[in-house]
Amino acid sequence: MPSLIRVKPGWRPPASWRRLGTIESHAAGEPLRVIVEGLDPIPGATILEKRRFARERLDGLRRALMFEPRGHADMYGAIPTAPVTPDGDLGVLFLHNEGWSTMCGHGIIALVTVALEAGLLPPTQEVRLDTPAGRVTARPRLEGARVRSVAFQNVPSFVVSLDDSVDVPGIGEIRYDLAFGGAFYAFVDAASIGLALTPDRFRDLISAGTAIKRAVQATREVRHPGEADLSFLYGTIFTGPAITAGADSRNVCVFAEGEVDRSPTGTGVSARVAIERTRGRLAAGSPFVVESILGTRFVGRSVRDLRWEGYEAVVPEVEGSAWITGRSELWFAPDDPLPEGFILR
Repeated sequence: MPSLIRVKPGWRPPASWRRLGTIESHAAGEPLRVIVEGLDPIPGATILEKRRFARERLDGLRRALMFEPRGHADMYGAIPTAPVTPDGDLGVLFLHNEGWSTMCGHGIIALVTVALEAGLLPPTQEVRLDTPAGRVTARPRLEGARVRSVAFQNVPSFVVSLDDSVDVPGIGEIRYDLAFGGAFYAFVDAASIGLALTPDRFRDLISAGTAIKRAVQATREVRHPGEADLSFLYGTIFTGPAITAGADSRNVCVFAEGEVDRSPTGTGVSARVAIERTRGRLAAGSPFVVESILGTRFVGRSVRDLRWEGYEAVVPEVEGSAWITGRSELWFAPDDPLPEGFILR
């Protein structure tokens, strides 16, 4: 049946409007908007320099891409860049509702899927990515033109402390583990504060996760041993038993400004692998299947143990799948009264 509404043939927005091309995707339910057209190259000799430039000069663009009306409170994005290392294939900056991330596991899985399926990179069995947290190496599993899964070897991940406590306004004293998997997280057993890791508790998880993050930030310094730009608490991860058969645990991450990760959180799974290894509950190389609030899954494992920057650390591998959901051209009229968007939570 022919459409009842037809766009005028050949219609384009006026030349004065800014236009940005994106490919939309998700990994295990968590969105990734990949900006592929319309941006000038981001200057910087390192990815951290590019991230600093973006924080200082492109934050209005970040808000416009992530916030309503072009995005939403839980949108997540990636800007591919030229590599900054001699053997790198791609650099990447990650953006969300609060700022610019240091690493993103679901983003690596989705970005590599987009890059190979959409032709941003030629077919390959290995993609070396320069991220703000360091080198991440991804290995896609290809079936013809499709990427069925992506396994990435993350930066060294480690436990800072186990069984610390903090008093959280409105909740009381809670116990948490602090660990790094490309970003720092406070890990809290959800049942210990009466929370279930299910979609119907979504708002309660946001409220508690945000309060815990703020309490931990107020009571301790979170310091990366090698890079000041990585020295901040990214979020709270609630843990609990798996709900679906075949999984080992459930992660629900509340990060940035109250975002809830729909995926199991790739950097969070990396840090969980470090915690499980430290507690002696996970053998080297054994799979650790973590499900999300939706029941989608990533599989983590420890590739090797090492001593790194004063910590007993692991090199984790995380595997998951992503799907392309669409292609967009976003338009920005010069007289739009909300050029940087807005956010309602």
